[in-house]
Amino acid sequence: MDNLFTNIERYKRTMNAPLAARMRPQTLEEYVGQTEAAGPGSWLRTAIEHDTLSSVILYGPAGTGKTTLARIIANSTHAEFVEVSAVTGTVKDLRREVDAAESRLLSLGRRTILFVDEIHRFNRSQQDALLHAVEDRTVVLVGATTENPYFEVNSALLSRSRVVELEPLDDDSIRTIVCRAVTSEYGLKGAFALDDDALEEIVTLAGGDGRASLTSLELASQMAAPSGAATPEEPVRITRAHVLEANPRHGLSYDKSGDMHYDIISAFIKSMRGSDPDAALYWLARMLDAGEDPKFVARRIFILASEDIGNADPQALLVAEAAFKATEVIGLPECRINLAQAVEYMALAPKSNAAETGIDAALKEVREGPRREVPSYLRDRHRPGSDEYGPYLYPHNYPTGWVEQRYLPEGLERGAFFHPSPRGWEAWRIESAARDRADTAPQRLEGISAGDVAEGSDGSESGASDSDNASGRSA
Repeated sequence: MDNLFTNIERYKRTMNAPLAARMRPQTLEEYVGQTEAAGPGSWLRTAIEHDTLSSVILYGPAGTGKTTLARIIANSTHAEFVEVSAVTGTVKDLRREVDAAESRLLSLGRRTILFVDEIHRFNRSQQDALLHAVEDRTVVLVGATTENPYFEVNSALLSRSRVVELEPLDDDSIRTIVCRAVTSEYGLKGAFALDDDALEEIVTLAGGDGRASLTSLELASQMAAPSGAATPEEPVRITRAHVLEANPRHGLSYDKSGDMHYDIISAFIKSMRGSDPDAALYWLARMLDAGEDPKFVARRIFILASEDIGNADPQALLVAEAAFKATEVIGLPECRINLAQAVEYMALAPKSNAAETGIDAALKEVREGPRREVPSYLRDRHRPGSDEYGPYLYPHNYPTGWVEQRYLPEGLERGAFFHPSPRGWEAWRIESAARDRADTAPQRLEGISAGDVAEGSDGSESGASDSDNASGRSA
């Protein structure tokens, strides 16, 4: 039971805590931002206000208010609120809390809200330990995670919970949080005056992270008054220089194996595909600045060169290969220039996805279509009875190096797989070939008479290259 001394101890602990912890909102009225997830009229806010909360997974980046919402639930509910950390908790800890919750429900008729911070850190067996208790509502689960719950949380547990996604805080929300901390008795108590440009620098550095903004403010205040000699009567100015001194490096959030990794690489690829070199360079910089493996980036450029550019600019594949090789040989920081050159080339190159769509369509036909036989005149000639296969028309024996001949098996027609784009080298080559072949009669080159034309060792007309059967067995 609380008494005067416990209240004093709690106050001392609070005032010794970091600024971000001291300024944590205690009620929904104090909560800033997340109007869609927790604003008036939202399911979560209504459930908290009426104390009818069911199991929920709070998902969002760091510093967006997940733990704060859990604390508000703890302060507003009539249910017992217990907490287990997924970082240090075990299955034994979970079962102990579930057993206590069941006893509390049966003997006192009191519900239990179980808060599991960083729930994605629980393995599958640990998450499974919660299933029965959540299903029969022995406990109401409130889980918090920075990782996508649809990948990191047991699907059976997800189906028994509601996922509420929190977004990075907008700039106005960050400003409100910082300005409140400057004047609050739990914050800087009005002993500091924050310059406007210092405020904007904190907002920029925070990047939507409320906790980071308060940490920046606290550090800047320590730079402005190292001795702590600041009073409301003579407030000390916090300038932009103090903020920058306290935060020498502007690091944006990035996780090599989390959602941010996949979101940024996706934006990077889409920017090159969308022919926007500025955007592609920005996302490249985000990855390199965060410590992403440059060879990973180079591999993605390599893939895009064929997937999204292809024969609209065949040179793109060579540029990508050169950038990958340079990245392997040189490494950071210099290979950033090689990667940037390749990225700019890919963004500026004409685009075609004919290579990808063509092979995918052909694979689909092979896997799902009927078996189709090789036309007899295209078969290997090194077997008994091959004399009956019929003549193969050797393209080099014709003026344009081309002769009308069917190469696809029966049942498939030209255009079944290859759909060239109307751009770049690919389009030019298609148009050029069409012009060359227009009104071309299938006549052999001068000097080759009908008697000179005979099937060679591979069954082709004389003059065919031996490379067709260099192995003695290939067609």
